[in-house]
Amino acid sequence: MKILLASNSPRRKELLQNLGFDFDVISVDCEEVYPDDLPTEKVAEYLSELKANSFRNLEKGEVLITADTVVSIGDEILGKPGNAKEAKEMLQKLSGKTHRVFTGITIRTLDKTISKTDVAEVEFEIINSLESEYYVKNFRPFDKAGSYGIQEWLGMAKIKSLHGSFYTIMGLPTHLVYAILKDLE
Repeated sequence: MKILLASNSPRRKELLQNLGFDFDVISVDCEEVYPDDLPTEKVAEYLSELKANSFRNLEKGEVLITADTVVSIGDEILGKPGNAKEAKEMLQKLSGKTHRVFTGITIRTLDKTISKTDVAEVEFEIINSLESEYYVKNFRPFDKAGSYGIQEWLGMAKIKSLHGSFYTIMGLPTHLVYAILKDLE
């Protein structure tokens, strides 16, 4: 079985490596848009499937993995910030509150597609403006949903509690990926 990870995320690559799988990283080109009426908890899996379905060159013996992570506070989805101002605004929305992180995965072979979503809840302490300024300036979270990486300073200094998988928050529900890949072997 040849595994193809369709992701530009260095975190997903690191997590899949740490699970002990050999794989190639590939790029998938697709516009990540979803219907406005799609429930928040379905968006990450929808986008993951969209990425998987946009890859047309799957061959016999290959397994494609795609993923997408969505951060939501209430019904509002916080995507990747476009600039430092947006990043700080997102962090202030999360400050002192509990939010949910959904990571959807799709694992596809020539004859099978498996999609799942895992969810985790994260509660932040209050993040003051100096802390959000420091974090954005030093960690530049512009490639991260919700404008933060749990494995970075903000996660270490400001997460009060979490319920669910740390790795789901990081961008890949490793327990789901491992079980599915082992089942496909």
